[in-house]
Amino acid sequence: MFLNKKFYSVFILSLSFVFVSSAVFAKKNKEIKHSIFIAGPEFTGIIDEEGEVVFDTKRPHARDGYVLPNGNILVCWTTVVLEYDKDTKEVVFEFKRRAPKFPKEKIELSALQRLDNGNTLIVESSSTPKIMEVDPKGKILSETPLQPETENVHMQTRMARKLPNGNYLVPHLLAFAVKEYTPEGKVVNTIKTDLEELGGSKVHNWPFTAIRLKNGNTVANLTNGNKTAVFDKDGKVVWSMSNDDVEGTPFRDPCGGQVLKNGNIVICSYGAKDGIKIFEVNKDKEIVWKYEGYRAHDFQILTTNGKPVKGKPMK
Repeated sequence: MFLNKKFYSVFILSLSFVFVSSAVFAKKNKEIKHSIFIAGPEFTGIIDEEGEVVFDTKRPHARDGYVLPNGNILVCWTTVVLEYDKDTKEVVFEFKRRAPKFPKEKIELSALQRLDNGNTLIVESSSTPKIMEVDPKGKILSETPLQPETENVHMQTRMARKLPNGNYLVPHLLAFAVKEYTPEGKVVNTIKTDLEELGGSKVHNWPFTAIRLKNGNTVANLTNGNKTAVFDKDGKVVWSMSNDDVEGTPFRDPCGGQVLKNGNIVICSYGAKDGIKIFEVNKDKEIVWKYEGYRAHDFQILTTNGKPVKGKPMK
């Protein structure tokens, strides 16, 4: 059988399209594997891409934490903040919760962040809630008073972070608000999470995680309300996802979160007793990766398919 030149050219182009399309499809649908740091009620440490434990602090019930650029592990528990050497596992930094000022005063350390200057941001929930900046020797250099709008110490705040402009972004659960504070403690912006489009005041959309993106938007995990929302600079909802958008119930008390460089959002379900504990979603509200091992209060994605997740974690 002989083919004329025109037919042969069309045939070759069609065949090439099939192979190229197949390659693109395969690349797009390549299995995602992450290694992760977990701060949780059962385990605090690092899990590799195969789900194996490679670092265990031997201390459960961590509140917050992540792996530093030098590989050390920084973790916050209710009573203490510890930094572990990545090789020796020895404690190289420690900050203990202060003593109560009066009988039965409740004090909890709830969040932390290693700052660019080497100091550490630590959040204290108490009768006088505050953000502290502490030097490498544990000396308190500054204190910023917070306005959580509740005396319930455990429910005052969660994953506070310092912004590039020097202000602090702080989620306040029972206030249904993410507030931006100046170092002096002045509130310069408030994002409300009890908006009607998110279910109104009847739904307990307690903000747990607040992540400020480079475009000015803010990603918030709304624990108890079982959803994740993205707000613009004016506090308007521009994207949200809940169990209504996917099969099953992956959103079960979503707590810690992280935004990857590809724009995907990773969420942990602290309330999940079984099934999915951490999962990654894309802008089309599709689950593209999931982890079903240890429960997590907070976490950090460390590698993806063998490659380090570079840059400062947006979490």
